Amino acid sequence: MPLSRRSFIKNSSLTIAGVSLLPGVLKEKNPDIILGIQLYTVRDDMKTDPAGTLQKLAAIGYKYVEHAGYADRKFYGYSIPEFKKLLKDTGLKMESGHSFLGSEQWDKSLNDFTVEWKHTIEDAAAVGMKYLISPGVDESLCKNKDDFMHYMNMFNKTGELCKKSGIHFAFHNEDYEFNHKIDGSVIYDLILQKTNKTLVLQQMDIGNMYEPGGRPLPYLKKYPGRFLLMHVKDEMKRDSPGPDGKLYENTVLGKGVMPVKEIIDYARKTGTRYFIIEQEDYQDKTPLECAAEDFKTMKSWGF
Repeated sequence: MPLSRRSFIKNSSLTIAGVSLLPGVLKEKNPDIILGIQLYTVRDDMKTDPAGTLQKLAAIGYKYVEHAGYADRKFYGYSIPEFKKLLKDTGLKMESGHSFLGSEQWDKSLNDFTVEWKHTIEDAAAVGMKYLISPGVDESLCKNKDDFMHYMNMFNKTGELCKKSGIHFAFHNEDYEFNHKIDGSVIYDLILQKTNKTLVLQQMDIGNMYEPGGRPLPYLKKYPGRFLLMHVKDEMKRDSPGPDGKLYENTVLGKGVMPVKEIIDYARKTGTRYFIIEQEDYQDKTPLECAAEDFKTMKSWGF
């Protein structure tokens, strides 16, 4: 069973030694639109050969990557100056990345964030990121209203800390937020309603929401202008439930059941700027082969 991105990021330390941000209506060929790839797509390749993998992604045509490999104040085992040089040498930009915010990042005795979380924010700014993104929620903080509201306060306070460092905080949905409720309200809606939209931006993962019943277009229309970033995925139905019990898995863009092009066409006209390809399941292909096919499809769709 593939390790979830959230678990991957949380456990990576064990394996790796004022003006609104949202643009106005975006045109079809707006040069401000960013097409990139989340490096979790090629997570095994990044473990064994980060430099070579980045070179291969650049050769495919990618110019932007989003990380999921920060631990011990390093990115994929590289110090900040080393990783910045590696990005420069491969001609890649990295303005966003994933680091999980949960209960372990809060020191109850001090009523403040841990030093490690403050370092995470500092290092994100130092490596050149603009957006520090937390993937998924800490489920232990979503069992009752009081804990959840404390958690949302952590989100807002992280947004304030990020702003002081010259970057911005964002939340990335998994699936849990769509099939769990607090006092009758879907958790994802509560996150959107209970966070300060100027301090907590949103990265919509259109694939993660699909199986538990979330649909991208209704959310894009219900909360206009909230989704600066997006993870672009497609979903296919499995012949039988997987080891994780799920009926769907990622597939190459355009090969699944989701109206991906319709979703991204609407999103880029209504404020979404960063379109980040992510594929976590590969069928009979390698991750790099999928990355190449997904890139080709997005280019054929006008990116």
